[in-house]
Formats: sequence, structure tokens, C-alpha cells
Amino acid sequence: MEKKVKIRIATASDCKDLLEIYRYFVLNTAITFEYEVPTIEEMEERMKNIKTKYPYLVAEIENKIVGYAYATDFRYRTAYQWSPECTIYIHKDFQDKGIGKMLYQKLFEILKFQGFYNVFGGVALPNDASIALHLKCGFKEVGIFENIGYKLNKWHSTKWFQLVLKEHEINPSTPKNINEIKLYYHDTGKSLPTNNLMAWQ
Repeated sequence: MEKKVKIRIATASDCKDLLEIYRYFVLNTAITFEYEVPTIEEMEERMKNIKTKYPYLVAEIENKIVGYAYATDFRYRTAYQWSPECTIYIHKDFQDKGIGKMLYQKLFEILKFQGFYNVFGGVALPNDASIALHLKCGFKEVGIFENIGYKLNKWHSTKWFQLVLKEHEINPSTPKNINEIKLYYHDTGKSLPTNNLMAWQ
């Protein structure tokens, strides 16, 4: 990229810009299976809930938000707690510029630091760009859910990918939520992961 991309933690004040990015995909694609564009209040509440446990990142170019990525629970039973799901959206005018890979790399670095072992990503088909992104980031294809979602007058399958963050161990420690990570580094004075690139709110 010719212009510098800044990756940072998202804040509630970003939600208007994030919603504008997301709006396009809701109304025009099956990349998301959501039918209705959420309200700004819904977007803020979603971010608030995600940030109690996981990182939520935005990418900026010259103070313009051009993409965002976050993690959420993949499944809710206790045994799944080491394996979140990732989500990413890049502004339609800023795709194919390496922004997605930068966001994912920072997201996964933090997730690994929190103590997660796997990350899963689901891609609604067709979506060659997203498949390419996941493969570039080291994911492996693990399966397809056939005709699982109906949108825009068509049934869509989802292809699923898995990224192993670190070697699987017996008796793994419970992952730390994102706020525990921030408090740990504040109390110890140690360097935050990602070389302090982000402002940790």
C-alpha cells in the first residue's frame, strides 16, 4: 500500500463509519446473511458485547476507517472456549490492497496472546476474494455447509476454514478476556502485543 494503514482498537464513536461499510454488504451481497441493516444503537451494543471478551479492530488510512475485524464465540458450550470465530469487512473501495491481511494478522496475534488455540472463519459462497484472504493468512479448509442460507433469491453454502494459533496442549489454561490482557500490561509495564501499534482503550 502506498498510504500508511493504521490498525487500532475500535471505539463506540467508530460505529457510524463501520455501519456504512457493513450497510453495503447487507443490502447488496450474501457475504453476510443479515437481511436488515442494523441501527447505530444495535451496532454499538454489538461492539460493546464483543469487547467484553475479544479484540475488535479497525483499519484507517489518513483517518478514514477502511475496514474492521473482530472475534466472537464460535459455539457456546464450555469445551469450545479455546476456538473463536473471526469476522472481517473491508470497504468496497479499498479491497485487494492487503488491508484484510493486516487486520487479520493483528487480530490473531492478540487472540494467541489471550490463550486461544484455534480460529474459525466461515465464507458464504461464492466469494473468491475472502477464500484467497483466508488461505493467505494460513487457514486450512475444513468443510462446507451446503445450502445453509437463503438470501437475494438464492440458496448459499458456506465454506469453513480453521487456523491453528499454537500447538494444542493437554489441560489448557482458560483464555483471558481482552480486558484482563489490558490490565495485565498496565500493571506490569510490559509491552503490549503488536508492538504498541494500537491505542488500547
